[in-house]
Amino acid sequence: MSHFVRASKYRHVYCEVPKAENSFTDFRLSTTVGEQNYIQANPKFWATCLAGGGGPFVVSTFDAVGRFDQNKYCYIAGHTGAVLDLAFNPFHDHIIASASDDTTIKVWGIPENPTGTKVNEALVDLHGHGKKVTLLKFHPTASNVLASASADFSMKIWDIEKSECISTSEEQFPGLIQDLAFDFKGDLLATTAKDKSLRIHDPRTNKVSLTKEMAHEGAKSFKSSFLSEDYMVTVGFTKQSQRQMKFWDVRKLSEAVNKTDIDQAAGVIIPHFDPDTNLLFLAGKGDGNIRYYEWEKGTSNMYPISEHRSTTAAKGVAFVPKRGLDVMRCETQRVLKLTSNAVEPLSFIVPRRSEAFQDDIFPDTFSGEASHTADEWLAGSSKEPIMMSLDPSKASSVNSRTFVAAKTPSQLKKELEEANARIAKLEKLLTDNNIAVP
Repeated sequence: MSHFVRASKYRHVYCEVPKAENSFTDFRLSTTVGEQNYIQANPKFWATCLAGGGGPFVVSTFDAVGRFDQNKYCYIAGHTGAVLDLAFNPFHDHIIASASDDTTIKVWGIPENPTGTKVNEALVDLHGHGKKVTLLKFHPTASNVLASASADFSMKIWDIEKSECISTSEEQFPGLIQDLAFDFKGDLLATTAKDKSLRIHDPRTNKVSLTKEMAHEGAKSFKSSFLSEDYMVTVGFTKQSQRQMKFWDVRKLSEAVNKTDIDQAAGVIIPHFDPDTNLLFLAGKGDGNIRYYEWEKGTSNMYPISEHRSTTAAKGVAFVPKRGLDVMRCETQRVLKLTSNAVEPLSFIVPRRSEAFQDDIFPDTFSGEASHTADEWLAGSSKEPIMMSLDPSKASSVNSRTFVAAKTPSQLKKELEEANARIAKLEKLLTDNNIAVP
């Protein structure tokens, strides 16, 4: 009996588990619980929250493996409550935002060489939420635009460069917001909430354009991810507490186009979609398994590829952007798995014999460059992300941008005082020489 085997470049993707000495171990992690991922990553760094006063968290390079030593990390603390979520600025690798139990959002600058540094003063403080801030998400194409969700049942959009709130959700959510997800151009923002509803917002005005009530019948939280402008997936639970994935046409949310029952485990699933390869990764909180599927673009077909199994439960996961991967090793995805006291970097590899760059599995990817400013986006600008080649022989200018450290308010105040003193000195010199000061 013959069996049809679907052709796919990613059919043989496997997970490479690191040796113990290549993991990050012995962390005293924060004990806060919530809807957040607990760990975040960009092409240069990863970050996670620690236990301690001032809501501390650490930022680390990928080569600082081994047992925890504060002298190997950038230690950041400045909140008056625990930090609940983190978000790296996608257009500046050295900028990170933190959301806290103290109701504030702070934006921090990471030193060019973060090893052994401490940062206590934020670049920006954002105030406006009435209760703890639980989730953060940066806009994918507009510079310095940040979305936040709070336990006051509101969602806000911020311009962090101007330190001001752009918009607040028109109506309060009926329950805690469980997830935030932008589409690829940032024209749509999906939210999931405790009332089991999936909402599609216009992030410029913060108004709800579409709502699907009872998107998942289970009592536990559910998450979402856009696949394209027209399609998205949600992962949640059935009434019988079975984990489930649903496929939606964003243009009509009346019924799911497709749905798949996954298993009977209890952990919330975190979805991550890679638009370059059309691979969807599902990682469960509280279990060690990571499943991956391939989406047939433009259809409702989602084909299972394989599954990485582990007995070590994950507290959270972070997916490293393509610019941070080892493409010459055919590393198509890297997942940082946060356990009870360690971080394991899991590499997903496409087996290839050739040592040349494989352009068929590494198409152009997000460059890390903003397509438009916050003001242009607010005025109605809609642009695709700027792309770049991952081929090392075609090194992009984006990767060679000069790092410019952002200045803290105290540094700017000191420079202003020095400038004013210099002006006063020059004015006195002019007056002493009978030269009129204009």
